[in-house]
Amino acid sequence: MSLPQTQQQILLARRPKGVPVAEDFALATGPVPQVESVGPGQVLVRQIYLSLDPAIRGWMNESRSYLPPIALGAPVRSGTLSQVVHSTVPEWQPGDLCQALAAWEEYSLVPAQQLMGKITKVPGIPLSSMLNVLGGNGLTAYFGLYDVGQPKAGETVLVSAAAGGVGSIVGQLAKLRGCRVVGLTGSDDKCEWLCGELGFDAALNYKTANLSQQLKDVCPNGVDVFFDNVGGELLDLVLPRLALRGRVVVCGAISEINRTEPGPGLRNVMQLMAKRARMEGFVTLDYADRYAAARDELAGYVREGALKTRDEIVDGIEHAPAHLLRLFSGDHRGKLMVKVADPS
Repeated sequence: MSLPQTQQQILLARRPKGVPVAEDFALATGPVPQVESVGPGQVLVRQIYLSLDPAIRGWMNESRSYLPPIALGAPVRSGTLSQVVHSTVPEWQPGDLCQALAAWEEYSLVPAQQLMGKITKVPGIPLSSMLNVLGGNGLTAYFGLYDVGQPKAGETVLVSAAAGGVGSIVGQLAKLRGCRVVGLTGSDDKCEWLCGELGFDAALNYKTANLSQQLKDVCPNGVDVFFDNVGGELLDLVLPRLALRGRVVVCGAISEINRTEPGPGLRNVMQLMAKRARMEGFVTLDYADRYAAARDELAGYVREGALKTRDEIVDGIEHAPAHLLRLFSGDHRGKLMVKVADPS
């Protein structure tokens, strides 16, 4: 198999201080791993789509979390939809499509354990959906809401960053369970989109005044499940509104991820005791053995028209940094992705 000798890469040029900027990244030319360099337990993949998610910002820091930090001068990494070029692992064959944890480059040599599931094209559903509703976003929403939040029909589910890739799916899944759903988002236009197109019962612009009073008005019986993607002051504001035995699903804390100093902390944490409530975090990787079943259920909802999604895709790996920065400006709805290539 003949492969090109060089490829485009996006490198981590420096560690961000606060909100990332374009200068934290560098477009470079690097070598393409060749077939003969694929060692035992390794797979050579070609990137088709890059998934742009808040977790990438955490990996750009020097501190270790559930994954090691991205090394300075190394390619940025993210979830990807990739195609196998060559493999020394029998279960992965050339041409297979997969979800992977791979670098921002055209070709990557990765350990087989970084491939997170074989992808089968679903008739009538775009391939890009495998990184959205049938990929990381959908799986995060599914397991976070259903396994951690455990919503029951008639309960009130509140979702922060509700117009984002995960939040927009969470709200619709909660509606499918018979819940009343309220979204928190950053503009009136997004509020209209959530209620008009996605079927939320109510949506609030968290940038407006008197949000605490508005929450009381739209959630008069309290919040049974709070699916939190934002953290910080917004989480602290919601804690007093929890219903008895409410559940807080800690999915992310995008308000905190760019801080250069520790935040003020939660003042209302004792509400968890007063309401006999539970606050629990999760990592979607913990549910890997159930991915296939969850994807089947989510695909059924999409085919029925019961679950709507929106992809915002740009072409070309060179545009990945600027597209990623839209996560932190709030200038997007739904899922952000970069298309690198067409599958063969």
